[in-house]
Amino acid sequence: MEDGRETAAMREQARKDRQIALENTDSDIGLCGWILVLFSILLTLLTLPLSIWMCIKIVKEYERAIIFRLGRILRGGAKGPGLFFILPCTDSFINVDMRTITFDIPPQEVLTKDSVTVSVDGVVYYRVQNATLAVANITNADAATRLLAQTTLRNVLGTKNLSEILSDREEIAHSMQSSLDDATDDWGIKVERVEIKDVKLPLQLQRAMAAEAEASREARAKVIAAEGEMNASRALKEASLVIAESPSALQLRYLQTLNTIAAEKNSTIIFPLPIDMMQSFLKR
Repeated sequence: MEDGRETAAMREQARKDRQIALENTDSDIGLCGWILVLFSILLTLLTLPLSIWMCIKIVKEYERAIIFRLGRILRGGAKGPGLFFILPCTDSFINVDMRTITFDIPPQEVLTKDSVTVSVDGVVYYRVQNATLAVANITNADAATRLLAQTTLRNVLGTKNLSEILSDREEIAHSMQSSLDDATDDWGIKVERVEIKDVKLPLQLQRAMAAEAEASREARAKVIAAEGEMNASRALKEASLVIAESPSALQLRYLQTLNTIAAEKNSTIIFPLPIDMMQSFLKR
């Protein structure tokens, strides 16, 4: 646990060092660069107030602007939200959206650890945490994150059995989120959440699983019925012992049976024949 914390701390420190190095590069533009900057400032002053419309830029609350001066990132990092100024000849800027982006992972054909082919899709929520790194360290952070999410989904599910994929979706999603977050840290991307949406099984496998589940249910039903018959036979045995101790109890049982039959309003007539009357015939 301590090793993991130290590794995370070192990774965070390295990311901050890279960001500081990127934000402090405008002092290396050289003599020619400073001459061009001064010329641009002079041109802006001479063309006032028309040039002010080219110098003032606005970014929205959820955006940040990365300013490049002669190809180098301007000191101070991302600008915004609100107003900021640029020089018309030497400066350019890129807007970065800082809102959370939702990405649907297309269905991926995955071969599980127990050699079963399944189709799995999901959804990833991510946002730009550091606009400077997202612009300077990678060509297209959104496309890279989406491609990485697809490959990570296949890699993580390839180490799981089918039963684990069906039952441990939260654990798989958390594992994917951790892997993506570590991989995109150098790009200034923060992966906030990963969810597994659906797991589609082949039709033949669905039929086989349904048949297995039906057979299992039938087996459990037979076991429950057998246990019921056994308990009922024990109860009947105990009842017979109680009735054998009192002959009048058997007569009362006859009367209860007649009452039950009469309540059904049928034409069946039941006449109880005592077994004692048949004993003389049986002895002969």
